[in-house]
Amino acid sequence: MKADIRIAWILARGSEHREWWRISLTLSGALLATGFALAAATIAAVQGQVSIPYAHGLLNQPGERAGVVLTLVLLLVPVLGFLGQCARIGAVHRYRRMAGMRLAGATPAQVRRVAAVESAFVCLAGSSAGFAAFAVLLARAGHTPPPVAWAGFVAVVLAVPVAAALVSAFALRHVIASPLDHVRRTGPDRGRRTLLGFLLTAVLITMAALLFLLRGGKGVTPFALLVLGLVLLTGAGAIWVTGAFAAFLGRRLTRRTNSPAVLIAASRLAHDPWAAARTHAALLLVTVVGVAFMGVRGVLLAALGEDGYRPVDLAFYTTGIDLVGAAVLIALTISLCGLAVGTTESLATRRRGLAAQAAAGVPHGVLARAALLETALPLAPALLLAGAGGTVVYLAYAAVVGGPVPLLPLLVPVTVYAACLLAAATSLPFLRRAAHPAELRFT
Repeated sequence: MKADIRIAWILARGSEHREWWRISLTLSGALLATGFALAAATIAAVQGQVSIPYAHGLLNQPGERAGVVLTLVLLLVPVLGFLGQCARIGAVHRYRRMAGMRLAGATPAQVRRVAAVESAFVCLAGSSAGFAAFAVLLARAGHTPPPVAWAGFVAVVLAVPVAAALVSAFALRHVIASPLDHVRRTGPDRGRRTLLGFLLTAVLITMAALLFLLRGGKGVTPFALLVLGLVLLTGAGAIWVTGAFAAFLGRRLTRRTNSPAVLIAASRLAHDPWAAARTHAALLLVTVVGVAFMGVRGVLLAALGEDGYRPVDLAFYTTGIDLVGAAVLIALTISLCGLAVGTTESLATRRRGLAAQAAAGVPHGVLARAALLETALPLAPALLLAGAGGTVVYLAYAAVVGGPVPLLPLLVPVTVYAACLLAAATSLPFLRRAAHPAELRFT
C-alpha cells in the first residue's frame, strides 16, 4: 500500500497539462463537499435553544437545525457521485500510463488503487482550500465555534479525501487496464443488484404501512418513511428502466434503422446499455425529489395562505421551503455536471473507434447527433417514470393535507430533460478532438 501511495503522489505531481481540467473538476467537487460538510458540522455544534439572526428563526430550535443539517448531508450524495465520474474519466484518459504500470508488473487491482489514491490527493488539496476559505468566512463573521466543532472540522477535511478514494475505487471496480494499451469494463451482475434495491424499498414501504396502521393513521414518521420508500422505489425503477430500455432500443434500432446517427447510437446502447443507467442515476433521483418538492411546496403554500398567517410568521415556513428548493437546485446542477463528465468519459473511452469512423468518412455532424442520441433515447422514458413517482408523492401529501393539486410540477421532467441535452452537448467540443484521425497513430 505504501508503494501505491508513493506512485499516486508522483503521478499527481507529474500530471500533464491536458489533465488539469480533470484535476480542476475534482478540486471543485472536493470544495463543494467540504463546504457542505463544514456547514453541517457548524450547525450541528450549536446546542439548545438559541437566537440566530439568520434564516428568520429557522436555526433557533434543535429540531429545525437537525433538518438543515440533514439537508446539507444529503447534498453530499450528488457531490460524491460527481467525484466518482471524475475518477472514472481520469482513469480512462490516462490508459497509456495504466498500461505502462501493467507492463511493470502491477495487477489490475493495484492500478485501480493508484488511480483512487491519486484522486484522494487532489481532494485533500481541495478540502484544505475549502477549510481555509471557511475559516476566513468564520473570522469575518465574528463567530467562534466551540472546540468540539473544530475537531469536527478537522475530521471533515480528512474524511473528504478518504470518501473520495472509496468512491473512486467503487467507480473503477469494473475498469481493467491491459498491458496492450487497452481499457475495458467488465459487466456487473445487474439483475441481483436491481432485485436487492427493490427488496429494500419494499421492506421500507411495508414498515411505513405497518407503523401507519399501528398508530391509527397518525404520526409524521410513518408518512415520512412511506415518502422515502416511494422516492427510492421510483428512483430504482427509473434507473432499471434506463438500462432495460437502452438494451431493448439498441437491439431493435440496429436491425431496423437506416439513419447513420441512430445506428451508431443504437450500437453503443446495445453494447453497454447500463452505462446510461450509471450516468443518469443521480439525475433520476433528483427528478423524483424535484417533482415531489414542487408539488408539496404548492400545496403547503396554499394551505398556509388559507390559514391566515402574518407575513412575519409566514417567513419562517417560506425560508425553510426556499432552503429545500435551493438544495434541490444545487443537487440538480451537480448531477448535470456529472452527466457532462460522464458523456465526455464515454467519448474518451471510444476515441479510437470515433477516429476510425471519422477517417472512414463519417461526417462530424453524424457523430455529434449519435452522441446526443445516446443520452436522449434512454433518458426519456426514465424521466417520465421519475416524474410519475414524484407526482404520486405530492398527490399523497395533498390528500393528507386536503389542499389543491398544482400542475406546475409536471413541467419539471421536461425541464430536466432539456437541461440534460444541454449538458450532454457540452461534450461535443471534445468530440472533435477525440474523433481526429491522428488518434489512430496510437492503435
